[in-house]
Amino acid sequence: MGDLIYLYGLIPTEETTEQSFPSFKGFDGEREIYTLSFGSTTAIVCQLNAEEYSEENIKEKINDDMEWLQEKAFHHHETVVAFSKMYTVVPLKFCTIYKNEESLMNTVQTNQDKLNSAFSLLAGNEEWNLKIYCDDSLLKDQVSKSNPAIEEKRAQISELPKGRQFFEKKKLDKLIDSELEEEKTRISEKIHFQLKEFVLQGNVKRNWSKDVTGKDENMTWNSVYLIPKSDVEPFLEKIQQYEKDMKETGWQFAASGPWPAYHFSSFS
Repeated sequence: MGDLIYLYGLIPTEETTEQSFPSFKGFDGEREIYTLSFGSTTAIVCQLNAEEYSEENIKEKINDDMEWLQEKAFHHHETVVAFSKMYTVVPLKFCTIYKNEESLMNTVQTNQDKLNSAFSLLAGNEEWNLKIYCDDSLLKDQVSKSNPAIEEKRAQISELPKGRQFFEKKKLDKLIDSELEEEKTRISEKIHFQLKEFVLQGNVKRNWSKDVTGKDENMTWNSVYLIPKSDVEPFLEKIQQYEKDMKETGWQFAASGPWPAYHFSSFS
């Protein structure tokens, strides 16, 4: 049985002639990462022992060996990040493995038009992530004092008999919570729209829970952007301005990048 081929990413072949290919250890920590060229596309790969890294063994490792999974996932991520700083990379997901070079070649050739489009889109651009957080207690106080619907409801309650006021105040608390969530969404959407001035594409992702972020504040927005390199600095300056202007009302901004363009270069 021949060796398997582990695929990290795909780059334009023309870029491989512009600089020497660096030396990195592969997925098994022993053999070197190297390239395979298929016409205008070059694959960044390493070889793996077919028995040790069979589909069955990898599934078992992923399900039962958290230390192995963390180590290998970190290796994959760091390797793709390193190459994305040197080349225009279409990154592949963790544990993308082919049976042999021929199988990989067939996949590349079948998807060459799609790859050409991806290379064209990504060249000269960077992927950045923005996470927005909010201290609900600070914003809730602001919403409670300034929202017309809440003010109207509060005025109505003040005219009710004492017995009814208790139950209506419970309803008011729910209204404030609802208006708070709407306000967070409204402000985040407005920021997202304004940032599009600097970006080619922008996608909204699912928010993370506090258990994942480890922060006391709730995540209110999670987005990724594909940005021309020349616009990255003004993009970040705009976010710094938001941070400065909105800090007192409980808003926090966390921009990170550049990252491998996973969100703008899907490839199967």
